[in-house]
Amino acid sequence: MVPIGLAWRQVRDRFRTAAIDNPELDARLLAQAAFKLDSMALVRREREIAGDEQMKTLEQLAARRLAGEPISRIVGRREFWGLDFVLNGATLDPRPETEIIVAEAVAFLESKPAPSFIDLGTGSGAIAIAILSAVPKAKGIATDLSEEALAAAKANAERLRIAGSRVQFRQGAWWQAVPHTELFDLIVSNPPYIATETIATLAPEVRLFDPLLALDGGWDGLEAYRAIAAQAARRLKPGGTMMVEIGYNQGEILGKMLGRAGFGRVEVIKDLAGLDRVVRASHS
Repeated sequence: MVPIGLAWRQVRDRFRTAAIDNPELDARLLAQAAFKLDSMALVRREREIAGDEQMKTLEQLAARRLAGEPISRIVGRREFWGLDFVLNGATLDPRPETEIIVAEAVAFLESKPAPSFIDLGTGSGAIAIAILSAVPKAKGIATDLSEEALAAAKANAERLRIAGSRVQFRQGAWWQAVPHTELFDLIVSNPPYIATETIATLAPEVRLFDPLLALDGGWDGLEAYRAIAAQAARRLKPGGTMMVEIGYNQGEILGKMLGRAGFGRVEVIKDLAGLDRVVRASHS
């Protein structure tokens, strides 16, 4: 008979021994899932005796974390831009670095009287929904090739109370789901940008648990950018801009690509580590 508080602390100690990052937070999150409690209830009820089935569930979840599975995959959700997103097997696990593109997008759209944007390859909907939550007057379209990913994005929009009148979810590869007559103030995307042969070298928590479709950018990592750039310039309204997340060494080559695609002004935005993270492109 083990109290709930002792149970999750024992898991925490095992995580520390195994050099798991954030052992206390991960143990708490797994305990919340196993005992079906929120963070405050976990504190209030830590002296209660855990049930046998609950302890079995906690052990199973802990074993998955010790085997290298990311905590967000185990609990099926990730916090991004202060919002709680549900994930599934077809969605990329949104990273904190991607909040850079959201911050840039929000700053740009706030100056527009009736801002419109499109998020190409939306996955869980993290970028699109974060923008909509921060810019109440904005409307957006979010596309994805995966029907399963779009289901997660739609569910997240509903959970986070983004009205259906403000966002449309469409299935298709890049521009396939968007008629040529539709123009936008902003194009955003976090496409797959890992070169195919590099995927085998990624950290196991990425390589084994993120969907290949969301990682594989083709032989040189740039296939998605070519598809996006082919139509991007003519899909923007006057004064519009495009922002795409990139790999740490892709800023220069993508800048040249977008210049050839009709963009007169291209800027590379770095992340907190000083690495290339976002390319912003406009007509002038």
